[in-house]
Amino acid sequence: MLGLGIIGWIIIGGLAGWIGSKIMKTDAQQGIILNIVVGIIGGLLGGFLLQAVGVDVKGGGIIFSFVTCLIGACILLFIVKAVTGRRSRV
Repeated sequence: MLGLGIIGWIIIGGLAGWIGSKIMKTDAQQGIILNIVVGIIGGLLGGFLLQAVGVDVKGGGIIFSFVTCLIGACILLFIVKAVTGRRSRV
C-alpha cells in the first residue's frame, strides 16, 4: 500500500473526482467535497475491481493509484447517473 497518508489520498481523490466529474459531465452538480468523496470511493471501487480481475494494485505507484481512482470515479458517477436518472444539461 502506498504511504501517501490521509492528505495524499485527499489530494489524489479530489483530483480524480474532479477530472472524473468533468469526463462524466457532472461537475456542475458537485462541489469540492463531493469530488474528493467520489475520488476516494472511486479509488476503493477501482482497486476492488482491479484485484477481482487479478491485477496487483499494491505496488503500483502514485500514477497507477491516480488512474485507478479516476477509473473508479467514472464508474461510480456512471452508476449514480444510471440509478438516479440524472441527465447532464449542456
